[in-house]
Amino acid sequence: MSTEDKEAQEDELLALVSIYPEEEFKRKDAVPGGEIQLFLDLPSDFVISIKSDSATNSFIDNFENTVSFLPPIVLNFELPPGYPSTTAPNFTLSCKWLSPKQLTRLCQHLDDLWEENRGSVVLFPWIQFLKEETLDYLNITSPYEIEVPSNGLQSWTQSPEKTFGAGEWPSLDKRAIQDVQSASALVRCILDFNEAQEQKAFDVRQFLCNICFMEKLGSDCTHFKDCEHVYCNICLKDYFEIQITQGKVHALICPDPECKSIATPAQVKNLVGEQIFSRYDRLLLQSSLDLMVDVVYCPRPSCRTPVMQEPGGTMAICSVCKYAFCIYCRKGFHGLAPCRVNAEKLVELTKEYLAADDKGKKELLKRFGQLKKVVEEMKSNEWVKGNSKPCPSCKVPIEKIDGCNKMTCSGCNQYFCWICLKILPQDDPYKHFNPPQRCRTR
Repeated sequence: MSTEDKEAQEDELLALVSIYPEEEFKRKDAVPGGEIQLFLDLPSDFVISIKSDSATNSFIDNFENTVSFLPPIVLNFELPPGYPSTTAPNFTLSCKWLSPKQLTRLCQHLDDLWEENRGSVVLFPWIQFLKEETLDYLNITSPYEIEVPSNGLQSWTQSPEKTFGAGEWPSLDKRAIQDVQSASALVRCILDFNEAQEQKAFDVRQFLCNICFMEKLGSDCTHFKDCEHVYCNICLKDYFEIQITQGKVHALICPDPECKSIATPAQVKNLVGEQIFSRYDRLLLQSSLDLMVDVVYCPRPSCRTPVMQEPGGTMAICSVCKYAFCIYCRKGFHGLAPCRVNAEKLVELTKEYLAADDKGKKELLKRFGQLKKVVEEMKSNEWVKGNSKPCPSCKVPIEKIDGCNKMTCSGCNQYFCWICLKILPQDDPYKHFNPPQRCRTR
């Protein structure tokens, strides 16, 4: 290698190291060369779809999505001893979303650029072309359909004539590599990459928090993707912790009063402490289990594990403490024998309790544990009936303490009228109380 070629190679590699960050350009140690990842700027609202030759990918056949970023084109090169005076760089060009045909066209154009610049360094013209002109050169516009060979990369590299046909594969450049194993793998790669790059772009932008009204970096904020609202992590952390502490695990929504976007468990975990998130996770699971009619809880106070009932059976066995119990009386399983207090007896005991004096009531409660629950439920129902009204949407009892007659259900956040129990629209709930639609008692 001549001194001039060696100096030119070293200068070009040093320039690449100084211009591009380490995650984009990696210089090789053993030989003069490197690998550079080229990220293309996509038009806004860029739509992609996946086309696979495989008849087994029914999901992929219908895949379509809007992306802001696509995985990079990777240029891997080595500089031979005669570069740049007489010999072109040796290179491969790989990409997950460009077909071997498209990559072949790019490889051929890189060869043409070398011929135009023979005797001069050519890496920068190559990089500039790939980064700025690839989409136009290949006539790629939105919506863009990505083609994936049915047998993936391995079959193309080992037996391209089977993948593309005997008359087609000789025209493909072996330096062109579509490095993806399957259409499903490509979908996962594109979605994961797009999400990661969007998060990077979000992290470096400034956002105004609509709670504290201070500007914060995106890395210090949380983004509700459904509604696009952004709040700083400090404010949102306090808001979430209050809701969880009060047991309102279904109320972790966007703080905007007109918005119902729900926070994901991952967002909640990222904001609150481990102890509070454990409470949130437990309450969320419990609320889901409470809605399942075939789930009962182990009656042992030290256990309380959810247990699935066997259809048509009366026995449940706790998977943790192995306690077998009756699903009706919650006592040890008693086979075909009736519960200690059956339904008819419980009705009689209830009437006796209501007619007894204070001493007699205490004695009955002491002797019959099931009666205590009935009495508590009876008192609770009487109080609820006299002091609340059911939400017209989810039927949760709602108590009115003060304020106007526009109520908000604590269970489902539905607006309704306290007087007539009519469901009110979310966009203008107070219209119901104004003429000519002023509410009238029925």
